[in-house]
Amino acid sequence: MVSTGVVDDLLNQSYDIISTGILLINLAVSFAMTFQTCMDRFGGILTVIETITVLFFAIDYVLRMMTAGFLYPEVSEKQAVVKYMLSLTGIIDLLSFLPYYLPFFFPTGAVAFRMFRVARIFRLFRINAYYDSLNVITEVIKGKRQQLLSSLFILAVMMMASSLCMYSLEHDVQPDVFENAFSGIWWSVSTLLTVGYGDIYPVTIMGKVFGIIITFLGVLVVAIPSGIISAGFVEQYTRLKRIGEVGLEDDIRFIKIELKKDDSWCDKAIKDLDLPHGILIASVQREGKPLIPRGDMVLNATDVVILGAESLHDDRPVNIKEVTLRQNHPWNGKAIKDLDISRQTFIIMIKRGSRTIVPKGSVELKEDDKVFLYSNSSAEIRERIEF
Repeated sequence: MVSTGVVDDLLNQSYDIISTGILLINLAVSFAMTFQTCMDRFGGILTVIETITVLFFAIDYVLRMMTAGFLYPEVSEKQAVVKYMLSLTGIIDLLSFLPYYLPFFFPTGAVAFRMFRVARIFRLFRINAYYDSLNVITEVIKGKRQQLLSSLFILAVMMMASSLCMYSLEHDVQPDVFENAFSGIWWSVSTLLTVGYGDIYPVTIMGKVFGIIITFLGVLVVAIPSGIISAGFVEQYTRLKRIGEVGLEDDIRFIKIELKKDDSWCDKAIKDLDLPHGILIASVQREGKPLIPRGDMVLNATDVVILGAESLHDDRPVNIKEVTLRQNHPWNGKAIKDLDISRQTFIIMIKRGSRTIVPKGSVELKEDDKVFLYSNSSAEIRERIEF
């Protein structure tokens, strides 16, 4: 529920909604407490709300430490706790409540601790994990991090170069404005990022010409990371669309079983079914509505169960053929035990209309039956079905 919850589970959804709602309430209260009129009228209520919400953040942090083993199952329990505490999300979670309590122990640092409370707003990024559309932002930044770092490096080099050049051109004329290289950095940042505060500007002819050049270059340099991120969004959405189309076009065969009253699966929970390894229940259709097959779901008569199997992960071929018995097929009217089939070939299933028949030796084959054959040799199957 806390660390690796299932998105569509009611309990997990409730916890996510409550934690997000408490965070928004806390941020709204923190914003309202900056207004003196709100503090004069509702100061007591706002303080109580802030105390309760910060206490929730502390409890949430403790719960995440307790469940860190589920978030990092590849390491030991202690290592998982340390890994969570040192992670970016763990540090943000810690700063969301710790500065609130530190002034009680260190009163002299209350002002500094209050500044760290702004870290609570970064908890909003947890919402990013709940929505696929927001996850695209994270994936784009991760996928384009090398290009973004390169563009930021270019921006930093231009910022340093332009600040030193402007300091050299304007320092003699404006010693109070361009007092040192840092003043030039402030000017270069505001110019390259096209902010232009106007508090520092060149007055010499060469300074103005250089400022024009830097302004144009700033537009181009800032456009580089914007273009990288835009291209990343297009690539990510194209990739997701392509994956979805491939998934729709892939020829995956499932088995559909309609349960009858006398079937052994009726009135049993899915977790109690003795399913072979690698077999899963992909979906359950009840009265025409698809249901997610959870472990505690009890199967009823008339339920339609969709069974799927894992894909093969080795190079060994599985030779399964489907044979439809036509009018003149020599197997028509014969029992399975009387068929002249090699020991390397087995009948694994028979489909007769909508019925699935277990291939026992006494079962008599009929016209239009679909017989599924398995053989260790593909040549053996071809020999048996090419009559």
